[in-house]
Amino acid sequence: MQIDVITLFPSFFQTPLECGLMGKALNKGVATVNLINPRDFTTDKHHHVDDIPYGGGVGMVLKPEPIFAAVESLPILPPREVILLSPQGQTLNQNLLRELATNYQQLVLICGHYEGVDERVQHIVTREVSIGDFVLTCGEIPALTLINGVIRLLPGTVGKVESIYADSFEDGLLDYPHYTRPPVFRGLEVPPVLRSGNHKEIAKWRYQKQLEATEKKRPDLMAIYKQNKETK
Repeated sequence: MQIDVITLFPSFFQTPLECGLMGKALNKGVATVNLINPRDFTTDKHHHVDDIPYGGGVGMVLKPEPIFAAVESLPILPPREVILLSPQGQTLNQNLLRELATNYQQLVLICGHYEGVDERVQHIVTREVSIGDFVLTCGEIPALTLINGVIRLLPGTVGKVESIYADSFEDGLLDYPHYTRPPVFRGLEVPPVLRSGNHKEIAKWRYQKQLEATEKKRPDLMAIYKQNKETK
């Protein structure tokens, strides 16, 4: 997969994309991330990428010309999705990450700044994505979140693929508790069932803990999970 990021701050991505599984996956060629600065596509001597809004108001708005030029400079690798990271977008969740990782060869991510992006940019955008009902100073943070979530699902990133499908949200429930050595730490003991070697009982225990965690922490998810079970 190719991921092209239209960003005013390419250096924001450099260290995160070199670390851990992301760094290993990119080094192996699981995906390619290209960072494109729209300032490189400005035509004035000061390389302005923003201007005051028509109609008045506070703040500045990202101009359409550099963004259009940056996106149009990219080779098209269909199927492609051009995504604007925006608080007004579709909320990012595991299902959307899976859709993007499975159905697309190229993702173009546009990172917003200031008061927003000139509305005419919507003409080259195919989807808006948000990471939640809050506002950040830049679109780079949600873009990095999306990149991490998508690349994690691509073949070759995670060593044991089955671990992906046991994570939170994959089946509509939160994850079960995890333990490792030592068996007792400061009087806190690993549940005996996990040390029993009885895989059937371990699976039952883990499922029960998923139900309990989801009911306690995310009753909204639990309601959806119950509804889906009833309709099957």
